[in-house]
Amino acid sequence: MQIEPGIFKAYDIRGIVDKTLTVEAVHAIGLALGTLARRQGIAETVIGRDGRLSGPKLVTALSEGFRDAGVSVIDIGQVTTPIVYYATYELATGTGVAVTGSHNPPEYNGLKMMIGGEALYGDAIQGLAGSIAAGEFKPVPADQRGGYHTLDLRGRYLQRVLGDVKLARPMKIAIDCGNGVAGAFAPELFRGLGCEVTELFCEVDGTFPNHHPDPAHLENLVDLQRSLRETDAEIGLAFDGDGDRVGVVTKKGSIIFPDRQLMLLAADVLSRNPGAQIIYDVKCSRNVASWVREHGGQPLMWRTGHSLVKAKLKETGAPLAGEMSGHIFFKERWYGFDDGLYAAARLLEVLSRSADPSAVLEALPDSPTTPELQLKTAEGENFTLVEALRRTARFEGATEVITIDGVRAEYPDGFGLARPSNTTPVVVMRFEADTPVALARIQQAFKEAVLAVKPDAKLPF
Repeated sequence: MQIEPGIFKAYDIRGIVDKTLTVEAVHAIGLALGTLARRQGIAETVIGRDGRLSGPKLVTALSEGFRDAGVSVIDIGQVTTPIVYYATYELATGTGVAVTGSHNPPEYNGLKMMIGGEALYGDAIQGLAGSIAAGEFKPVPADQRGGYHTLDLRGRYLQRVLGDVKLARPMKIAIDCGNGVAGAFAPELFRGLGCEVTELFCEVDGTFPNHHPDPAHLENLVDLQRSLRETDAEIGLAFDGDGDRVGVVTKKGSIIFPDRQLMLLAADVLSRNPGAQIIYDVKCSRNVASWVREHGGQPLMWRTGHSLVKAKLKETGAPLAGEMSGHIFFKERWYGFDDGLYAAARLLEVLSRSADPSAVLEALPDSPTTPELQLKTAEGENFTLVEALRRTARFEGATEVITIDGVRAEYPDGFGLARPSNTTPVVVMRFEADTPVALARIQQAFKEAVLAVKPDAKLPF
C-alpha cells in the first residue's frame, strides 16, 4: 500500500492523524513490525498509548497488524512512553511500541518502536518504509494469528521506582504535566516518595487546553514558575506529553536546563562508580565535560537523538547519559532508557540531602548561552549546508572542530554548533561562551562561515 513517506522520521514515525498518519497506514506498519519481530523468533509485543484522543483507534489498528503477522499483543493501556519500555523488560518481550505524539500538537500522533531490545531509528525506519511500499509483508493464515490481552502495569512500575529511590527527607514540590499522560502517574509516584505535591494540569486531556506539554520551551514553564512564587513548594518539575523528559524550575523561577541537571546527577552516579563514562550530546554545555572530569569520570560527547544516545549507552556500558533536549538515561539502578518520571525521582533523591535544593541547582556551573536557534532551509538543504560547512569552514582560534554530528567549534572561551535537524528542515545552532563579548565573536565566526556557503541565508541571530 502507499503510505505518506514523510511520516517516517529519524527516531520515530509521526504524522497528522487521518491525513498523513491513517488507520490503514498504522495497520500496515503493525504488520511490518510484527513480521520483523517474528523473523527474530519474537512471539509477543507490548503496546501502550499516551493521552491523545486518536490513541485508542491507532492502538486497535496497530494491534491488528501485529496479530495479522502472527505476533500476540499485550495492551498495557494509557501509559507514558517509558512505561512501554519498562514493560519490554518486565515482561521479557524486548519488543514494544508506544503510540504517542510526544510534544507535538494535538492533531499529531506517532509510534516509538523497539524490536528485540533495540530501538528502531535511522536506516531501520527508512528500510521499514521501503519494505512496506514494496508490499513485502503478508498476513499469516487465520489459524496462526496472534492473540490479544490487556495488562495493567501501573502498580508494578510505581513499586519498581519507589523500591529504588529514597529521599533523605520529605519535600514540597510542584509538578506541571501539561495535561499529558505523565499526569496519570506523577502525583501518586511523588507522594509515594514522601513529597507534598502541588498539582498543575495533571488531568490527562489530549487537547492540551492549558499549555503545550513541552518543558523545552520557556513559555510552557510560566505556570510552574508562578506556582513556586505563590506556594511553599521548594522545587518545580514539568513533564512533556509522553513523560520521557523533565524540566526543572527553582524557587526563584530559574530554569535548570538538562545539561546542568546532568551535572548534578553525574556527580551522584560517579560517587558510586568512579572512573565511569558519562555521555552527553553535542548540544550540551562545555561545563559538562570539565564537571565530569572534576568528579572523577570520563566525559563522552555523542550525537543528538534519544535513540542514538540509548544505543551508545548500551555499547559503552556507561551508567548515565543525557541530552540537551531533556532525555536522561540511567543504566545505574535502571534499564538504560529515558524516563522523565524516574529522572525526576533521582534528582529529588539528590536534592533531598540539602535544606535548600534551589541553591544546590543554581550553584551548578553556568555560562552565557543562546537558546537553540534555527536556520530554516528547504527540505534536505540543512544536510547539504552543514556538510559544506564541514568541508570548507575554517574557524580561526578554535582549538578543535568536532564533526560527529554537524560542526561544533571549540574555543578556549566557548563553542559554536551548527547541526542539521533530523526531524525538521532546519539547521540547529547553539552558542556558549565565558563572556557576552566572546559569545558575540563566536556567533560572528559562524555567521561568516554560513554566508560563505549560502549567501542568501537568513540567520536567526
